[in-house]
Amino acid sequence: MIKIGMMIGDRYEILEKIGTGGMSDVYKAKDHKLNRFVAVKVLKQEFGENANFVSKFRIEAQAAAGLMHPNIVNVYDVGEEGGIHYIVMELVEGITLKKYIEKKARLSVKEAVSIAIQVSMGIEAAHNHHIIHRDIKPQNIIISKEGKVKVTDFGIAKAATSNTITSNVMGSVHYTSPEQARGGYSDEKSDIYSLGITMFEMLTGRVPFNGETTVAIAIKHIQEEMPSPREYVSEIPVSVEQIVCKCCQKSPDRRYQSMGELIADLKQSLINPDEDFVKLVDPDEEASTRMITDRDMVQIKRQSDHRDSMDEAMRLKKDSDRFYEDDEEDEEDDEDWDDEEDEEDYDPKMERITTILAVVAALLIGCIVIFFVGKTFGVFQFGADEENGTVGEESEQVEMIRVVGMNVDEAKRALLELGLTPEIQYEVNTNYDEGTVLRASVQDGLMIDKNTVIVMTVAQGEDGVTVPTVTGKSESEAVSVLEKEGFVVSVTQSYDASVESGYVISQSPEADTTAPKGSSVTIRVSQGTEDNKVRVPDVVGMTEEDATVSLVESGLSVGTVTETPNEEVEADQVCYQSYSVGSYVEKGTAVDLKVSTGPENVTYRYSEGIAAPTEDPDYRGGMTVNVTLTTADGTQLLSTQTSSFPVMVNYTGIKSPGGTVTFSFTVEREATTTTNPETGEVNTVEAVSEEKTVTREVTFTQE
Repeated sequence: MIKIGMMIGDRYEILEKIGTGGMSDVYKAKDHKLNRFVAVKVLKQEFGENANFVSKFRIEAQAAAGLMHPNIVNVYDVGEEGGIHYIVMELVEGITLKKYIEKKARLSVKEAVSIAIQVSMGIEAAHNHHIIHRDIKPQNIIISKEGKVKVTDFGIAKAATSNTITSNVMGSVHYTSPEQARGGYSDEKSDIYSLGITMFEMLTGRVPFNGETTVAIAIKHIQEEMPSPREYVSEIPVSVEQIVCKCCQKSPDRRYQSMGELIADLKQSLINPDEDFVKLVDPDEEASTRMITDRDMVQIKRQSDHRDSMDEAMRLKKDSDRFYEDDEEDEEDDEDWDDEEDEEDYDPKMERITTILAVVAALLIGCIVIFFVGKTFGVFQFGADEENGTVGEESEQVEMIRVVGMNVDEAKRALLELGLTPEIQYEVNTNYDEGTVLRASVQDGLMIDKNTVIVMTVAQGEDGVTVPTVTGKSESEAVSVLEKEGFVVSVTQSYDASVESGYVISQSPEADTTAPKGSSVTIRVSQGTEDNKVRVPDVVGMTEEDATVSLVESGLSVGTVTETPNEEVEADQVCYQSYSVGSYVEKGTAVDLKVSTGPENVTYRYSEGIAAPTEDPDYRGGMTVNVTLTTADGTQLLSTQTSSFPVMVNYTGIKSPGGTVTFSFTVEREATTTTNPETGEVNTVEAVSEEKTVTREVTFTQE
């Protein structure tokens, strides 16, 4: 049994439980071997004793472990210890797409399409490895704090083979494909259907089919026509509507045939959302004659058997009814049996009940429609923020640091690096050095949202200067007024729809308080309404097509695209963008791009006289020396033996900027005889030959 603090696999320390599912529990753990946090999925104990479940658990884990993709929660390890069967996966800090939709009621078209593209890319990677997920739904899609979208939980995924894939596992019935609902064949196109339902929910905030039971919902997937998302959100572009419609066709043959096709249309919809470019399969073509397969024969046989059994039951019922009929009934009335039976089955009381139920159902449907429309347009707000009454995204949090005792300038820099907003107020206090932080509005160690305002009380001497009022002034005027009073001005910018762009929203310290002369006053300058500006994404390293999609998705456009050599960026990838990453620019701003053509074809030459190896004190003029010249990439340019220096060389077209000259020569040491003066002992050293090597780095000249 898993316990917090225990170690499994001699490396994974269980820290806390972070989730649970039908077959398994998920824990946060620390991998002590690689010093990183991971998620460990553990098969529940009641299933761990079942050999079939264990085998299924391990096979699926090993299949998923072969998938490595940025849009998939990667599997690192699979193991078993003391009856505990576990899978070690990438730990993704974030929220599920389901919770994200619930928080925002519904997503914008661009955001929904962007998420769908990333999900599609992850599923495509799985399909390329012949892995079908078979349970695509918002609960199995995670949005990380960095905004990365990842598909998780390949718990009922199957490795596709030439055999028919069947399963009685329904997954989540709201997102299941018609063929899965029937319990029949499912393939890659089943994942496409489920993704289409997920896109529908992102765009509208609701699922297309609902009901009181799973069976009722499954029947709707099989029989009812798919509603258009534009029925609920009229501003959805025609291309996005058609993409969802094509994904959710009842017949797999009429859907997208691969994730690659779907991704291409999704990207196209970002660039040209109102164009009618989605190719829907003609129903007349679908009705054309085609060869029946063995699989179809099996399904027809099953349906035929089912119909035969139903016909037999109806026949027995009729025979039983006739048995109890009046003996005096004429045999000739048998011809009108069906008509008479319909009349006899008519029940006025039952008709009234049916009518009442129909009215109640209509009222319920009306209430549901009103609820979702109201929720979409903000009439009903659930889970709203208490302060502003709006549904917002989860804010990224940081840990408050200790600033008490720090110099105010150091404290400001530290808080800004954490993404917090420092504000300052001064207090006369001679017990501390001027500029020392006395206290802060937030206690250190607490987890707080980024951009939280931290008010720091700072010590000042008895003498101070009154801070003038600059709120409402233009930035240049405010800076001039403050500098005239001897203050150093620090400018930050933020959006404010109520203050004209370029004018001061607030100041810290506040007006009419005192602050030391020469201290810093921070003014917050308005950038106007946030809708007028968009943040420039990082597209360096992307292909031109992906960069275009990213820029258009961000509300920008692509300007001039040129090609240029680049040593650091691979060919056909963006190596330059005209606006820096993270900067804010007007919507629709054209961003110029440069696309790398790869490293420039640079060559070098070497025309020098190679001097003698005088670095070695044993070298003597006239010695025979072996000289080799080798470039940095291993190409040998020279190999010669000489006793005359310098050696003149002239090489061109060299591909490396430098190389090495190696000298090797033999030093002959003569025999020596020495006598010890005290003992008279004679010591003789025989003549020897010693091999010497000298290396010298050389630099070539660019041609």
